[in-house]
Amino acid sequence: MRRFKVWLVLLTAILLTGCMGREAPLDEGEERYQVYYLNSSATCLDPQEYRTRTDDTDLLIQELMDRFMKVPADLDSQAALSNKVTYQGYKQEDMVLYLYFDSGYASMPSEREILCRAALVRTLTQISGIDYISIYSGDQLLMDKSGMPAGMLSASDFVDSISDVNAYERAELTLYFTDATGEQLFAEKREVVHNINTSVEKVILEELLSGPRQPGLEPTLDPGSRLLNISTNENVCYLNFDSGFLNNSLEVKDYIPIYSIVNSLSELSSVNRVQISINGTQNMKFRDSIELNELFERNLDYIGEERGQAELKPLERVEEE
Repeated sequence: MRRFKVWLVLLTAILLTGCMGREAPLDEGEERYQVYYLNSSATCLDPQEYRTRTDDTDLLIQELMDRFMKVPADLDSQAALSNKVTYQGYKQEDMVLYLYFDSGYASMPSEREILCRAALVRTLTQISGIDYISIYSGDQLLMDKSGMPAGMLSASDFVDSISDVNAYERAELTLYFTDATGEQLFAEKREVVHNINTSVEKVILEELLSGPRQPGLEPTLDPGSRLLNISTNENVCYLNFDSGFLNNSLEVKDYIPIYSIVNSLSELSSVNRVQISINGTQNMKFRDSIELNELFERNLDYIGEERGQAELKPLERVEEE
């Protein structure tokens, strides 16, 4: 639960931006939802209250989608979905709602599509029993500009302050994973959307821990490792892991996990060197062979030749602190 002062600040901000007025009490049998539109300049999301007595899931999906696409005349808003895109229907399986649009959906400008995607997820995951949204454009699962699936999306993938488009940003990362031999590193380019309050350095570590998406590549870090904190000062990135980092049992050479991290972080102009600590201590060895009490620099000797991968391997997600 948020503290009262934080709640008051957020409420004040909402009132100042005109997104929500004073809430009237619900009538018997009514439920309150937020339908997400775009503001008049299409630069941010504009949630508007909608009340209904509909409790049947199928009818509620249809009702909210109809409301989503047809902005009431008294609102100074516009639909998040471009009027050049045709909605073709939906299918629900377990906790996933599959939405089908014509091929025009994938043709929307990327900034508009991200906002539309967020609006759809925020609007429809309010329905009980729907936790994820999967979007299809034409007969294909929605792809980003690099040709990778956007995947299933949940409300937690987007920042709470989603009414401010400036609360998140796009980053193109170069991450280094290994192959089946575990002897060399190979670059995988990936596009992410993350909260501006989350450092790119932290996003890189989280993406490394999540593993590769490029076929033929293998993970370098044990997913059981936990990053305790990360900071960058004067071009040195300081990482502090829990002891799980030392329990890396992957069949890779000892240097692979270390330089997977170092080379990935060194792709940033803000990072030249990396220091790794375990529970705040550097006087340790990784796999009894690599001293951690030193600053690591990029090492190109461990990087293999390009594997002919796509230019970007995207992951549309917003990270929260």
